[in-house]
Amino acid sequence: MNQKNLLKAAMVIFSIFISTLSALAGDLPAIVSTDWLAKNLKNDKLIVLDVRKVEYYQAGHIPGAVNDFYRAWSFKKADLSAEVPDLDDLFELVGSAGIRPDSHVVVVGKMDTWQERVHIARVACTLNYAGVANVSLLDGGHIKWAREGKPESKKTVKPKPITFKGQINRNIFVKKDYILKNMEKILLVDVREPAFFTGKKKAEVATKAGRIPGAVNLPTSWMFEKEGTFKKSDVLGTLAEGAIGKDRDREIITYCDTGTCCPTWHFILKEVLGYKRVYLYDGSIEEWTADPGAPVQTNGDSK
Repeated sequence: MNQKNLLKAAMVIFSIFISTLSALAGDLPAIVSTDWLAKNLKNDKLIVLDVRKVEYYQAGHIPGAVNDFYRAWSFKKADLSAEVPDLDDLFELVGSAGIRPDSHVVVVGKMDTWQERVHIARVACTLNYAGVANVSLLDGGHIKWAREGKPESKKTVKPKPITFKGQINRNIFVKKDYILKNMEKILLVDVREPAFFTGKKKAEVATKAGRIPGAVNLPTSWMFEKEGTFKKSDVLGTLAEGAIGKDRDREIITYCDTGTCCPTWHFILKEVLGYKRVYLYDGSIEEWTADPGAPVQTNGDSK
């Protein structure tokens, strides 16, 4: 091969290398389509994490997907219903799925009801907390993938476990004491349905009805289309700005009943709409109302 052809071959190889790097860069979409995922399934750094129950996974899943049920990532601890695993357990869980800090993880869930749709964002935020920066959600979940006739597998994938050592991202969760000390400065976003926000209904996990004083309401159910996909980003932006305004630098904390739903608006606000200082209170109303010293407000209050 002459020098000119060698140069051409080198340029082709370099172009492929750059394209691969670009495909793995940190500007990957926070919400990926089924078409995008189908085109990227063979990407070496891509890990599809299916968080449905094992029986659904075994009945058919995206080829190559690893199965770790949602409850492994968010479970009952002491008096709280949805807590992050202890650090050692969390790192072991991430490593057992073959996930590395530089992996790009696409989380796939069961999207039949909005209550099930929130699981993928909770797992995504937990991965972010563990130090995995590139995490996306599959829009429409497995049900959309199957409805479109895309390839499925019934072969259980057993990833090669690794020793995961991530850099914990402490800019994800906040504690109750932090909220109590900073209530005048922060914007609290209650993502529950309006009846629970106003105090007309009481959540089963709560000791009393109502919301954290000063909170605004941005219900989780509003962000989904009927078939389980997310609404378009401009629609999500309009919904968000109607409740919390346009200030992308304001400190925002989302909460719900147990910490299961609030990660979804957290993820959308931060990763899709560009709000920079968004945090999660995963103790949520369950923990808040259990504290006699934590104030609770209803629409009937004069406060």
